[in-house]
Amino acid sequence: MLTPEELEKLSGGETLFPSPIPVQFVSSDEYMPSPQSPQQKAFEARIKQMGTDLAKKHGMTRRKFFKTAGGMAAAFVAMNETYAKGAAPLYEVGKGEAANLDVAQARADSLKNQFVMDMHTHFLREGTPIKTFIAQRETVGRAGWNPALKDKPQTIQDLMFPNYFKEIFLDSDTKVACISGSYSVDPAYSFLTNDMKYEAREKINKEAGTRRMFSHAIFTPGHDGWLQKVEEENARLKPDSWKG
Repeated sequence: MLTPEELEKLSGGETLFPSPIPVQFVSSDEYMPSPQSPQQKAFEARIKQMGTDLAKKHGMTRRKFFKTAGGMAAAFVAMNETYAKGAAPLYEVGKGEAANLDVAQARADSLKNQFVMDMHTHFLREGTPIKTFIAQRETVGRAGWNPALKDKPQTIQDLMFPNYFKEIFLDSDTKVACISGSYSVDPAYSFLTNDMKYEAREKINKEAGTRRMFSHAIFTPGHDGWLQKVEEENARLKPDSWKG
């Protein structure tokens, strides 16, 4: 959603230092990211040094170390040291986790069955003219962020409900999710209508036999009759939350 002029001012996210926790804000293609703050610069310097020291201790490259549970723990320690500075830590992590890969992996294994909620998910309606997400999925595959997408041609069907259900509830650890949406002045470019979100929520919860899916409803302040429409749809669809 950025203009060509704005895009020209940006560098690719892969140019950032590959810390397990990003060293500054990046754009979602919806807004220009803020410049790196002094604290973010301090965090970057700290995680670089920790990564170098600990990777050397474990006899591996810094990049490889950051892919371990110990590398993730090191990033949390660096965040605590940068942002908490003697106050209550932001993250529950001990230095022992970063220094000992077995301890870090054991901690990660003990947490793998956590209750995961994803409260902002999307799929597209049949016949949608929106095609940009196909290229985004292919980019994710090429970058290696999701190995399951690597070298796999993406189609518009990968963005429809059947694959959405598969990836959210069958291929991931997500236990509960919320269907969201995006409004467009041209209705054809809106992801889903409020009724479509409601129908998907009801279908999934009926098949699951429990409340696994929530849904937003979209409202557009200022449009003619918008408040009356909100009141009507709130009574009829009973959305779990509203998104303006």
